[in-house]
Amino acid sequence: MDIQIIEHMRETLQVVIKCRQVDDEVVRLKYHIEMFDKKLQAKKGNEWCLVELLDILYFESVDNHTFLYTEDDVMEVRQRLYELEAVLSDKDFIRISKSQIVNINKIRSLKPEISRRILATMCNGEQLYISRKYVPAIRNMLSL
Repeated sequence: MDIQIIEHMRETLQVVIKCRQVDDEVVRLKYHIEMFDKKLQAKKGNEWCLVELLDILYFESVDNHTFLYTEDDVMEVRQRLYELEAVLSDKDFIRISKSQIVNINKIRSLKPEISRRILATMCNGEQLYISRKYVPAIRNMLSL
């Protein structure tokens, strides 16, 4: 794979990826380049701030409020889970339960449970359960 960055005098930056075949690795690289500067607005205390999508571990809905979790912070977002799911579905985010959407790039390990759920350990050590209903989608996305 050959990556070439072409700079122009204009405001745009063009990145060219040359490869023999477009495989999953190339698609993921393209995704990360596209997501490099994508941000989501979130509220922390009384302040609104912008959070990069690549920094988000997961989203969770609790008592009609939606929160995003990073390694260091918990912040509230305006969108509902179904709205986030629609926007992020072609990205590396996937629904794992009725109340959670996870960034699969932040999963450190997966452990099958006797109850047919999967225990996902995140990069910060936090553990989330993938409910039985969503296990097939996770297996498909991760090619397990």
